[in-house]
Amino acid sequence: MDIKIGYIDTIAIVGYFVVMAVIGYICSRKNKSTEEYFVGGRSFGGWVIGLSLVGTSISSISFLAYPADSFKTSWIRYLPNIALPIAVLIASRTFLKFFRDKRTTSAYQFLEARFGTSIRIYATMAFIVAESIRLGIVLYLTSLIVHELTGLPIDLCIIVAGGFVSIYTIVGGIDAVIWTDVLQTLVLVGGGILCLAMVVAKVPGGIAEVFRVGLENNKFSFSENINGTLQNLDFFGPLSEKTIFMLILVGFTTWMTSYSSNQNIIQRYCATRDLKETKKAMWVCVWSSLPIWAFFMFLGTALFAFFHHFPTEETQQILAGERKAEQVLPFFIINYLPSGVTGIVIAATLAAAMSSLDSGINAISTVSVVDIYKRVFVTKKADKHYLKAAWFFASLASVVMIGGALIISHTDTNTLQDTGLILASVVSGGMLGIYILGFFTKIRGVRSVWAGIATTLSFTVWTVLSSKDLLPDAISFRYDLYYTTIFGNLIMFFVGFGVYNIFFKSKSEVLEEDIDSETQRQEKVYN
Repeated sequence: MDIKIGYIDTIAIVGYFVVMAVIGYICSRKNKSTEEYFVGGRSFGGWVIGLSLVGTSISSISFLAYPADSFKTSWIRYLPNIALPIAVLIASRTFLKFFRDKRTTSAYQFLEARFGTSIRIYATMAFIVAESIRLGIVLYLTSLIVHELTGLPIDLCIIVAGGFVSIYTIVGGIDAVIWTDVLQTLVLVGGGILCLAMVVAKVPGGIAEVFRVGLENNKFSFSENINGTLQNLDFFGPLSEKTIFMLILVGFTTWMTSYSSNQNIIQRYCATRDLKETKKAMWVCVWSSLPIWAFFMFLGTALFAFFHHFPTEETQQILAGERKAEQVLPFFIINYLPSGVTGIVIAATLAAAMSSLDSGINAISTVSVVDIYKRVFVTKKADKHYLKAAWFFASLASVVMIGGALIISHTDTNTLQDTGLILASVVSGGMLGIYILGFFTKIRGVRSVWAGIATTLSFTVWTVLSSKDLLPDAISFRYDLYYTTIFGNLIMFFVGFGVYNIFFKSKSEVLEEDIDSETQRQEKVYN
């Protein structure tokens, strides 16, 4: 076993773990109820929640993918983020007040109040499946990075990193998740700043040379690498090609989905002390995330300028597509950072992952208890019983996460990751469309929504099979898969809306389990 880090680096990494453990222990002493464990007693200020949202949205994938993209191609990956302020503006003026006024704990309580229990259970299960897949992939990719940086066995990296984040999340609840996310955001940014400072210091001519080389090689553009040549994107174009408008629209759809229905986000809404602080948190996240993402894009451009002056065989292979672009930052860290700084940057890599992993574990635990266990199976127990159930489901989510990452590490990773991402997209497709039906229409019928879900799932499966050339040409239509999320939500909305208006609008459609008025149903759901 070839250990690549020194004692100073080890001390920095251990110090980071110790601080996380202390935060988890302190927060565990507060968790005497599910209200504290799930939403922190609804007592947090906007700045804290805002920075926590930043940490949740920036995973280790982003920490590596943004520099990788701008190193090899351009700033194209930044385009979807431009839509974030628009999505947050809409969410803060439409969805937010409802979630706050109802003292919501789960994003999916709303769906039962509007459409019935079956839609709530479907959305909850879709979230659990998609989030479990995402957690396993993020943990594996993070552990792979740590393995490359340290030389430790990949399985050991998975068990240690996954086990540690699981422990402080299980015992500390949402309080530990939020406070560690804040610290992890600062560590993440600090690690990136150290990397950039080292790159700029080594480039002849400094930051001015970075801009010169970047501009000369079209690195600050919105371009796509086609057959080794950077080609600027058109604003509009055919569905088979990426365009500027398409990427912004994809970003808008993604962010709208997150801020209307993603449990990781909705849970943060509910953890603030009032509506004003929640809005502050959302805008703190926006105006922090945009420059942070741009910073990591610029780091990749700076790395391109550095290796333009000091080319290596490895980086030339990355530019030629013979190696993965995500290897460029780890390669620089291993070979060019001094001892001590390397440890801090590895801690930043771990921070980027843990801020996503802890949020996912806690979110799965929350919806498992609130939306399924307490709502369907065990409905009238003391709060202490549900708190113990929350610990159990958090532990189960952690086991699934670690087990999934271990399976990936011993499998054809490209195939398994691809399959996992496809499965996640299939089960969670059209979620924004469901919430738009709930917030902006008067549809009440469960059958109309199920018609939309069935059609959306069928469309997603057809899209995947078409992209894999598994269908006859006569019924196959290929387009850039980035469009799938847009089309899926449009289909969900229009099918649900159309079926209701054609078949059920003139009838008094009764929900499957409910003959009470809508007001009574909502009281049952939220109380």
